[in-house]
Amino acid sequence: MSTVKIDDVIRILDKGGLVIYPTETMYGIGADATNSAAIKKLNRYKKRPAGKPYSIATSGKTMAEGYVFINKVAANIYKSLLPGPVTVVSHGKHNVAPGVESEAGTLGIRIPDHKLVIDIIKKFGRPITSTSANASYKKRPYKISDVLDNISESQKKLIDLIIDSGELPHKDPSTVVDTTCDDLTVLRQGEILFNNKNEILSRNEEETKNFAKELWQKYEIHFGRRAFVFALTGEMGSGKTVFTKGLAKAVGVTDLITSPTFNLQISYKLQTGHQSLVHIDTWRMSSPSEIYDLDFGENISECSIIVIEWADKIVDEIKKYTEEAVVIWVQLTFGKRENERLIRWMVAK
Repeated sequence: MSTVKIDDVIRILDKGGLVIYPTETMYGIGADATNSAAIKKLNRYKKRPAGKPYSIATSGKTMAEGYVFINKVAANIYKSLLPGPVTVVSHGKHNVAPGVESEAGTLGIRIPDHKLVIDIIKKFGRPITSTSANASYKKRPYKISDVLDNISESQKKLIDLIIDSGELPHKDPSTVVDTTCDDLTVLRQGEILFNNKNEILSRNEEETKNFAKELWQKYEIHFGRRAFVFALTGEMGSGKTVFTKGLAKAVGVTDLITSPTFNLQISYKLQTGHQSLVHIDTWRMSSPSEIYDLDFGENISECSIIVIEWADKIVDEIKKYTEEAVVIWVQLTFGKRENERLIRWMVAK
């Protein structure tokens, strides 16, 4: 483990450098959230497409108020759960570097439950980025080797300082909650579990497919009057395409369902009516706005059934259509046993 002087960390952050640091969940990588050059450098390190925002870490609610508008819903979370592994999304005040806020102007705030990180941010006087130290969609970093063994030499050269605290406890990432509306919306369940009765444990692929069928039957009364968007999130191999296969069978698609990773979208005509099941994979999208190149708005207007894998990459685009479509968020995470998947779902309002 390394011994690091806070003044050394501050000097690097001031110069637009990148610092890997420990948190109560996993290792993060920090850059000055107000420095455009630092954010561009972070984008190169993360190999992150344009349009995907960053959360920021602040030393407390007072600092956060300089960067976001905190409503009553958010204030309750700050009071009861922070510091801690929760990211609170609010409307931003546009006081961070371009690319940190979402394209819709929202911003996630983290107040880590880690004294060293809080001390660094307090002395720095500005927020730093709060994003995992791994490159996008790589292994969760619980120890420094998890980071270094899974990035290229060019990425390693972008790191200016590593604060090594040894292997961290293997915890889930922070829970992400959207407080921009009157009701709290859980965008990602993490270490802190908000009350959610909408969850099941699938023990194999067949059960995941059957759940997709049951979920469709629960809401199909709206079919034909509104579009459906099944917004799927989860790590590689968690079962997003398996869920889609079950849904496709439930709505009458007889074609073979394959992942549209390379061509982004595949459409399947339903046997009844003029609607389609549209299967989208955002993995290779460089910007959320690319969803409109796939006739997303037109498919909504035609009351299609749209399944989006890696939907967390285009959250703000999906939120624009909650009036026209039944938007169902489905999160798939790995269970304790090899074939188990914990599936949580929520209907957006």
